[in-house]
Amino acid sequence: MSMGKNELISTREFDVPPELVFRAWTTPDLLARWWGPHGFTNTFHECDIRPGGTWRLTMHGPNGTDYPNHNVFVEIVPFERIVIDHLSGHEFRLTGTFENLEGRTKVTFRQLFKLTEEFEQVKTFCLEANEQNLDRLGRVLEETTS
Repeated sequence: MSMGKNELISTREFDVPPELVFRAWTTPDLLARWWGPHGFTNTFHECDIRPGGTWRLTMHGPNGTDYPNHNVFVEIVPFERIVIDHLSGHEFRLTGTFENLEGRTKVTFRQLFKLTEEFEQVKTFCLEANEQNLDRLGRVLEETTS
């Protein structure tokens, strides 16, 4: 994990091909199982996975707090990249890239915040949350390949 100007960057390698990682990002049932930090669950209200498509969900925190989310898919390049604009609360652009490493996949999870003040407020929490998100993605990938 690292930081750039208003940006958090996490990477992880998974022992599955990019096609399976891409599927976990673009299949609503799979996405709902891994999206968010440890202990969170999701209710998807709308998930139109295409450029310009809306993704509205409620993330349910382990403490019972609900977090409504409004996102728009900006770019989808099969097996290579997904770009999402998060438009509710703290605004940021999330870019997930999938690099083929001879049957394995390196996922880079970039979260670029619109406002420096918001980035400074949440960067410590978000760095850990993004790592937990990738942990959960790894578990879903293991479950879908075993």
